[in-house]
Amino acid sequence: MVPVILCGGTGSRLWPLSREAYPKQFLPLIGGETMLQATVRRLEGLQRLQAPILVCNEEHRFAAAEQLQEIGHGAQSILLEPCARNTAPAIALAALTALECGEDPLLLVLPADHTVADVPAFQSAVQAAAALAEQGYLVTFGVAPTRAETGYGYIRRGEALGDRAWKVMAFVEKPDDDTAKSYLAGGEHAWNSGIFLLRASRYLEELGQHRGDILAACRSACAHAARDLDFTRVDKTAFAACADESVDYAVMECTETAAVVSMDAGWSDVGSWLGLWELAERDADDNLLQGDVLLEDSEGCLVRAENRLVSLLGVKDLVVVDTDDALLIAGKQRVQEVKKLVHNLKRSGRSEARRHRKVYRPWGYYDSIDAGPRFQVKRIVVKPGQQLSRQMHHHRAEHWVVVRGTARVTRGEEELLITENQSTYISLGVVHRLENPGTIPLELIEVQSGSYLGEDDIVRFDDDYGRN
Repeated sequence: MVPVILCGGTGSRLWPLSREAYPKQFLPLIGGETMLQATVRRLEGLQRLQAPILVCNEEHRFAAAEQLQEIGHGAQSILLEPCARNTAPAIALAALTALECGEDPLLLVLPADHTVADVPAFQSAVQAAAALAEQGYLVTFGVAPTRAETGYGYIRRGEALGDRAWKVMAFVEKPDDDTAKSYLAGGEHAWNSGIFLLRASRYLEELGQHRGDILAACRSACAHAARDLDFTRVDKTAFAACADESVDYAVMECTETAAVVSMDAGWSDVGSWLGLWELAERDADDNLLQGDVLLEDSEGCLVRAENRLVSLLGVKDLVVVDTDDALLIAGKQRVQEVKKLVHNLKRSGRSEARRHRKVYRPWGYYDSIDAGPRFQVKRIVVKPGQQLSRQMHHHRAEHWVVVRGTARVTRGEEELLITENQSTYISLGVVHRLENPGTIPLELIEVQSGSYLGEDDIVRFDDDYGRN
């Protein structure tokens, strides 16, 4: 069995914490580990399990690889999608990659941004589904609804295939409230978890039968793939020509061999702030508080304070999320509509839709502290033993002040060591490089000045991470 972990979501309904450049699967929303790390952890102990295949956006490749390393896990392959094309092509890429090894494994397809409270129950459901997948069924996992939920798709069960398994009679779109109530009362419908277990060759067979165009595009993309460090880049042109389609539409709703296994494991897709509020431990007044929060005479609220004190007085059922550069205040029952705010931010060209103030890079991160006409101030942290690319800028000069650690700086033909309370100046157009040769993180303050300060004013000549 090979886990296929899909890491391509953007989690827009959890804005401002989740953003395109660093979405929710890479964040520790519940507990100390990120959602991706928790997804990998819950597989520990499953029998005959191989290392996972990750499918992720090219922009997130270093975050995905580093988070696996942090918990002592590796991937047999990290497939990079040059553009988003939904789950049917993503699973096809993973199936084709798995078959390249000469085996035909079962693929356990898992979104990277779901939570499971009862890991033994989850693993028991996987083992039950394995017997069906061995017989050629394409198995999905259904969750018994606990409320009339309009934010999930549903599965209608058909003929029984065992104690906890049925043939799928129908997949149902997200219903309205009255329909969801009838599903809850009727007992024949389950929430569609978006988790699947299927044999690689069977999936490709069904995909070829029902959506041969998607299979052909994915075969071409894999045939012309290239290795890049620990990653596999599928061909951009071939994959961009692929249809954008979910596995439900492309295969599961069309096949005659879809089966559903019941999974009673405390599953949630954490699709909104309300979903997080329902999952986490709350106080006596039903408040979920994260960070430095002070409440008085308030109940049913979710409050997350990232860097400063947030206080609420005399309110009820509010969601308040305060980050470095954005504040969300919403009625708890309206949080499914947060993505409308994100859409409006994108339409107006606001960077807050895409990036946090703190931006992670494979060598560390930078935090944009302040900016104004012709200047920008950043705090830069470089991990021990890491270095930035050798680069130059056409439109800006930079002044670096080391506040912790030691920096090795290449500036034109010079090489110098700068320690705490020392600084250097990089003139416009000078080729330079920053490296941390020490054993502790290097921290410095960078002051940029010039006519244009965008991140695309970087000309790279040499880079350890293969970036252009």
